[in-house]
Amino acid sequence: METKAIARIIAQNLNLNIEAVGNTLTLLEEGCTIPFISRYRKERTGALDEVQIAAINDENERLKEIAKRKETVVRTIGDLGKLTPELQQRIDQCWDATELEDIYLPYKPRRRTRAQVAREHGLEPLAQLILLQREPQPRQKAAAFICEGVATADDALQGALDIIAETISEDERSRQQLRGSYRRTAVITSKVVKAKADSDEAAKFSDYFDWHEPLRRCSSHRMLAMRRGEAEGILRLSIDPIDDEECIDRLKQHWVRNRNESGHLVAEAVEDSYKRLLKPSIETEFAGISKQQADDEAINVFAENLRQLLLGAPLGQKRVMGIDPGFRTGCKVVCLDAQGNLLHHEAIFPHPPVNRRMQATVHVQQMIDTYQIEAIAIGNGTASRETRQFVEEALDSWPLADRREPKAGSQKPQVFVVSENGASVYSASKVARDEFPDEDVTVRGAVSIGRRLMDPLAELVKIDPKSIGVGQYQHDVDQTKLKHQLDQTVESCVNLVGVNVNTASSHLLQYVSGLGPTLAKNIVDYRREHGPFASRAQLKKVPRLGPAAYQQCAGFLRIPGAKNPLDNTAVHPESYEVVEHMASSQGCTVKELIEQKERRASINIKDFVTGEVGLPTLTDIMQELEKPGRDPREQLEEFSFDNRVHTVEDLEEGMVLPGIVTNITNFGAFVDIGVHHDGLVHISQMANRRIAHPTDVVKLHQHVTVKVTEVDMRRKRISLTMKL
Repeated sequence: METKAIARIIAQNLNLNIEAVGNTLTLLEEGCTIPFISRYRKERTGALDEVQIAAINDENERLKEIAKRKETVVRTIGDLGKLTPELQQRIDQCWDATELEDIYLPYKPRRRTRAQVAREHGLEPLAQLILLQREPQPRQKAAAFICEGVATADDALQGALDIIAETISEDERSRQQLRGSYRRTAVITSKVVKAKADSDEAAKFSDYFDWHEPLRRCSSHRMLAMRRGEAEGILRLSIDPIDDEECIDRLKQHWVRNRNESGHLVAEAVEDSYKRLLKPSIETEFAGISKQQADDEAINVFAENLRQLLLGAPLGQKRVMGIDPGFRTGCKVVCLDAQGNLLHHEAIFPHPPVNRRMQATVHVQQMIDTYQIEAIAIGNGTASRETRQFVEEALDSWPLADRREPKAGSQKPQVFVVSENGASVYSASKVARDEFPDEDVTVRGAVSIGRRLMDPLAELVKIDPKSIGVGQYQHDVDQTKLKHQLDQTVESCVNLVGVNVNTASSHLLQYVSGLGPTLAKNIVDYRREHGPFASRAQLKKVPRLGPAAYQQCAGFLRIPGAKNPLDNTAVHPESYEVVEHMASSQGCTVKELIEQKERRASINIKDFVTGEVGLPTLTDIMQELEKPGRDPREQLEEFSFDNRVHTVEDLEEGMVLPGIVTNITNFGAFVDIGVHHDGLVHISQMANRRIAHPTDVVKLHQHVTVKVTEVDMRRKRISLTMKL
């Protein structure tokens, strides 16, 4: 299919400008990445954003899959000798997967059905005779079809009705009619499997032991919860129209045209077709559609949560102490330099059952002093609250614990609690083993906690996003789709922030536009052999990093302290000449243009518009010159839990507590209030107004104030409200 025709369909489906869609498709076919197109090709795309470009890409892939399927359909029907010009034209014009399958259904190779057996016995003419409904005495006609395998006239009639029932079930109009009924009235019903009702596994699905609601109103999280219960053998689901008889009557109106005996037989075939063939087929279809929609919604929620997590506020390049807290096994402590390199590690035992609190205090103070620690990151898992309290007490007595003064310039470190979701996955991964081949998993985990404080994005890209713990039924959704969208999200975040090419790990670099694992490794190897990159142009010397890859990646790689200040900005090297022209027009250098607001203010960007460079690019350039190399992420804030509560048993209804949003779903947000079990703020309890989605009010890791409304000790469920 021609690109223009594809562009027309995509533009219509997504309600976008056809020229912009066509240009975007061309850029994608040329190997350009989504971040590159959205950032540096705005003139060609009409300033489409990443979401729109990704939608165009996905729609293009979907249409390609349909085109492949059409080839199979045409080939199969052609082999049967039944491909007419009219049928060929219908297939050519069809770009809806469901409609295409309806067209193909009568010709599709299938297992040996009752209707197929009847055809083999020569009963097709009898079926056609009855379907015409002109024969007043079909039973007498049926006697003529008695043969081997068809013992009686009744057997012949039954075989003919089987053929009619299958014909009705394969009829496009009948299927569309029933689909319409399902769309309007379908109800999803969930019942518990009685044998499993009292089991411990079933308790978490108790809300769905006897549940029904209109399918169109079933939310993503309820659908996925019920599907999980079904997969575990605890629930039995069904999707039915609200009135089977009405559906059958509608089909009869289409198929039954006479009140004679033939008409009565056709009516009988309609009922059989509906119950045995049509309804199960459409139910399966709608089960698949509803699951797909639930998957898409859950994946979108996961991707948005991941985006917020990856774009969490970084502390920056500071000397950090990372602590992986624990009781019996102690707290693993690591000291990192400003680049995240491991300087020292040891275990301390400030908590029961070992209780070497004083010794642990002295060791922590000595490490702070020796390694000039500027911030402390404590994992939020087991013993987190107790470890934070211990650290704060140690800091209160620092630097006087051993009667020594701290080193010159030392200041009391800030203390932060960091999410450790996925840290154990990282610590056992190949990435961690390659980074720290001589250290055990506990040291690697503590390093990850410390680095997450310094730069969440750089550290979290090393972990499979599914292990980070911000999803909604992530193991139940389409895994291929999930991986595709999460990879896109990581790539988008990495390129939005930009990457320091002289400090980034190969794992972070591989998400930069135009790179990938091989080129990322080559960059790190080149850096190790030749020292830090002095300019973006030097990247061209990296093995296998050719002109195409350089074009895609250069604008997203930063080189602080480079001779050309533009190398530390999001200005693409292809636009350097434009900036130099701007500086020349002001009689200054590029460095002076960046530093002097007055000179930038006197520039009229319209004077620099050319055939290749338009106002969108020039506007981006001016914004970047105003804040060269500035991190777009927010500033980090300290946080403390309420000292009155440490476990669920400490909670009382009506308590107002500080908390941190740990996960966002369609139905609300989970908030950590420091009791080792997150509480739920339902969407209805998030604001004194109606909101469409929790993200309208909160974002991941936001500090919030909540009130306890209910505590279910049996299920360890905490209900919270933000309506204070």
